[in-house]
Amino acid sequence: MSRTERLTMVEAINLGLREEMKRDPNVIILGEDVGVDGGVFRVTKGLLSEFGAERVVDTPLAESGIVGASIGLAIYGKRPVCEIQFSGFMYQAYHQLQSHAARMRLRTWGAQTVPLVLRSPYGAGIRALEHHSESTEMIYTHIPGLVVVIPSGPRKARSLIKASIRSNDPVIFLEPSSIYRAFREDISVDEEDIDSIWPLGRAEVVRAGSQFTIITYGAMLSLVKKTIEKGMAQKGWDPEIIDLLTISPMDTETIIQSVKKTGRVVIVHEAHRTGGIAAEISARIQEFAFLSLQAPIERVTGWDTPVPYFSRENVYLPDSNHIERAIENVLHF
Repeated sequence: MSRTERLTMVEAINLGLREEMKRDPNVIILGEDVGVDGGVFRVTKGLLSEFGAERVVDTPLAESGIVGASIGLAIYGKRPVCEIQFSGFMYQAYHQLQSHAARMRLRTWGAQTVPLVLRSPYGAGIRALEHHSESTEMIYTHIPGLVVVIPSGPRKARSLIKASIRSNDPVIFLEPSSIYRAFREDISVDEEDIDSIWPLGRAEVVRAGSQFTIITYGAMLSLVKKTIEKGMAQKGWDPEIIDLLTISPMDTETIIQSVKKTGRVVIVHEAHRTGGIAAEISARIQEFAFLSLQAPIERVTGWDTPVPYFSRENVYLPDSNHIERAIENVLHF
């Protein structure tokens, strides 16, 4: 019988990392403070004592060096999981990702792959300083060759980190810091559990419905679900909720099937509005399901400004009122 534990996202990712390190001796962890301190959010806590300093490596403060070293390790047979302490510091390694990690398979005509995972906390809602709260995911979806994954809760975080480590492509694994410890989920701790691996590139229909489709990912899923529960109780909503999970490559088929069924769409994310994931989803819906639409697509997003300091970040972030207003707009168009 399967044994389960109630874990936070931090604990679930730690479990996934530990399982993969046990399964494959080529999996190594590297980054600033990932060893002795267990990572800035303690995601890698305990791994140094269990696997040793040759597999859990504290690096200098040099993001370009961390990612560059990971690329070399991956080419030579290792499966590095490198941590950048906050996504706002990933810019320092952008050239390594764009010029080398994403291109190596093409450059070598398939002879070399770069099976690395770059983990980083991202997003607002934790009252952090500048460069600690950005939602930069769209930057990396624009680079062919990179896979971009964003879990929405502990169970999916554990299964997606395992799938990412096993991928032969470089994966950007963005962890919504605002839900690191916000809630717990029951997770099977049996390594061979069939639900322990969620395929990259596949979205999840969190709730089936017929009235409208709401598409989201990351920390916004919890907000969407709370808003929907209230609307279902008070207004009789019957939504279909899609959690993207992988935003590149995106599961367009699941989105289009849902839109053809409901005809009404709301897209929610905390990143900037212009050029965001919602804009790309809207374009694909216009391309493949335009005649199914019964109302204009509504986007609920962050503003086109730098993420403000913590005293104003809640003004920047989408909230239940914004989501409810967008839903009412598509329902009563």
